[in-house]
Amino acid sequence: MSRGLDGSLVIELGMATEKRLAEALAEALALPLVDLGRTLLVPGHVPRRCRLARAEDTAAVALSRRRALGVLGLLGAGGAGMVELIRSTAGPAPRPKVAVGTTRLVEQYAAGSRQLGEWWVPPGSGSGPLPTVVLVHGGYWRASYDRHLEDAVAADLAGAGHLVWNLEYAASDAPWPATLTDVAAGYDFLMRGRYAKRVDPARLAVVGHSAGGHLALFLASRGRLPAGAPGAGPHQAPALVIPQAPVAALALGSKEGLGGGAVDALLGGSPAKVPQRYAVADPVALLPSGVRSVLVHGTADDVVPMSQSTTYRDAAVAAGDNCRLGQVQGGHFEHLDPTSGAWAAVRAALTTLPP
Repeated sequence: MSRGLDGSLVIELGMATEKRLAEALAEALALPLVDLGRTLLVPGHVPRRCRLARAEDTAAVALSRRRALGVLGLLGAGGAGMVELIRSTAGPAPRPKVAVGTTRLVEQYAAGSRQLGEWWVPPGSGSGPLPTVVLVHGGYWRASYDRHLEDAVAADLAGAGHLVWNLEYAASDAPWPATLTDVAAGYDFLMRGRYAKRVDPARLAVVGHSAGGHLALFLASRGRLPAGAPGAGPHQAPALVIPQAPVAALALGSKEGLGGGAVDALLGGSPAKVPQRYAVADPVALLPSGVRSVLVHGTADDVVPMSQSTTYRDAAVAAGDNCRLGQVQGGHFEHLDPTSGAWAAVRAALTTLPP
């Protein structure tokens, strides 16, 4: 990997490039036809080697480093070899602006390498209960990303006086149902961890982005789970859940092949193959949740379609839940930027909690 003279990213895709990787890159980045050394990159055809470079080069396309990382990371195995290379250059989220005096503490909720979370404690907040936000990162449940996707918004929340628990969990390459049981265990740890006494249950919100939006809705729906299901059992329900561009309708996501088959990878198959898993993991199947929800989705999102949010919203309202959807300008990764309109919508929703 290198940079063009204009700062654009030059990526070398090797022999193992998969068809879906090139197709998704072309679609998500709105690429023109690209000359790849006398070969055109067009839907359905993938050269054995392709080079994406600056507009004056023979491979005529300029990629934003942040956008490239976001797309490649969400595509999974096809882009895994490049993700770590790009990560050192930039990420899909901006660098956090941490207020002076903010306390950060990583704490394990179990023994696994991804069974942990990070506390963000606002500066000068005394010792009493605080409005609390649990953050759940996205990435189509894959191991390419971790909780640090949420660092910028975690810093923003802590700077505004919120106690934050930024949750990590097992990726979908772990055996079913590790992703769900980790998220449930990590959420429950909130009430017994290092700063448990600072948590105010009446002002407890869960905010999740993309696949993390699915997990946030799953956490809100645990009261509907049958005994023995992943995540079932006594728990402190959140007062509010805010899914950002969520994968909120898993059966629909499976049918549409979102994320190159990411839903089927999480659940181990399609609804026809493992219906019992969809019954306890798909937020649409777990309605009504009984938890107030505010969905936020960008009108130009080309990673998770708006239909995911509208499908959930319509089903939730029909089931009697207090659910609304805010459509905001922008795409998929603006939700991770504290200066964006998408994040302003989240901050506005948090103000509806008790003072």
